[in-house]
Amino acid sequence: MARAFRAASPLPLPSSSRRAIASGDSGGSGSFSWLHKKRSSKAPLRTGLGQEEESLGGGEGDEEAVAAAAPSSSNVDEHPSSSSRKKRAAALARLRSVFLAAITHRRRRRQLGSSVTGTIFGRRRGRVHVALQTDPRSPPVLLVEMAAYSTGALVREMSSALVRLALECEKPPLAAGEKRRALLDEPTWRAYCNGLKCGYAVRRECGADEWRVLRAVEPVSVGAGVLPDDGADAGAGEGDLMYMRAKFERVVGSRDSEAFYMMNPDGSGGPELSIYLLRV
Repeated sequence: MARAFRAASPLPLPSSSRRAIASGDSGGSGSFSWLHKKRSSKAPLRTGLGQEEESLGGGEGDEEAVAAAAPSSSNVDEHPSSSSRKKRAAALARLRSVFLAAITHRRRRRQLGSSVTGTIFGRRRGRVHVALQTDPRSPPVLLVEMAAYSTGALVREMSSALVRLALECEKPPLAAGEKRRALLDEPTWRAYCNGLKCGYAVRRECGADEWRVLRAVEPVSVGAGVLPDDGADAGAGEGDLMYMRAKFERVVGSRDSEAFYMMNPDGSGGPELSIYLLRV
């Protein structure tokens, strides 16, 4: 028992064994060398984390410095960028309007077939307006205002006999390389009703008042009547707003002559109204 107890009791190691363990620990060949390797491998990680924290702390300071300097540069560049954007938007808007106008002009000429919708309207004691459309919803390809002929006089002429309206314009000589405009684009005309001169006719753009009349008679295919007055035109003093609407057959004689014949809905008899466009 005494021998066993002595073998199990922790006795102090001799000096030689202590030196061996110390030399094994320092040389890395002992049994505890893996522990020192783990500690040595963990140490650079901790130092690396510390360096990252320091770098992050330094980055925050740099970011604050950049943020403090950023408003001054943005304030300097804000006005030139906004002005350039406005100029670019205005240039694009002008280009878009020109492009759409050219496309609309070509579509009007391309869609103008052998049949058009004609509308004659105006105040009883006011000027006569003649509008020709490819369809009831499209803009007029021709809108003419007869300056010296009233709607009441035209109605009386139509009630007594057939009406022939002739619009004549000048044909000036062209310069070298110049192209003649289309017949429907002529600005001024001499107007004749059944062979009698009735002043001049002027080509107009479709404004708000003209669009209001055309929108009001849009559901009407063939017919005539009086449109109710609104508050703006009630005090005009030129009488009722009269209109006549029908389909017209278009006949092209040449580049300088076109004719529009009103078609009767029942197909009987000749045209009661004819419009001639001549360039002489």
